[in-house]
Amino acid sequence: MNFFLSLAHAQAEAPAPAVPGQPVGAPGMIAQLLPLIFIIVIFYFLLIRPQQQRQKQQRDLLNSLQKGDEVTTIGGIKGIITQVKEDEVTVEVANNVQMRFAKSAIASKKSQ
Repeated sequence: MNFFLSLAHAQAEAPAPAVPGQPVGAPGMIAQLLPLIFIIVIFYFLLIRPQQQRQKQQRDLLNSLQKGDEVTTIGGIKGIITQVKEDEVTVEVANNVQMRFAKSAIASKKSQ
């Protein structure tokens, strides 16, 4: 029992700082924050940044839609744009068969 008490008293005593005026726990705190900062940086470059780039590419695609573009919808329907409005497009999928889609439903395009 005395052994455990002497260990507890030994842990309570803090060593004197090597440099006067420097806090004892500062290097330990920085060392504890570095892995967290590293994880945040990894998440940014592996998850957040690529998602922002995909969103920008999709936004640019939707803004560049023009009459005559061959498009594919998110449902897999392929056709040629016959009319572009502010938030929707009309796509001709067969002779005299036209369908209206929201612009956000366009997945890709092939310009002619």
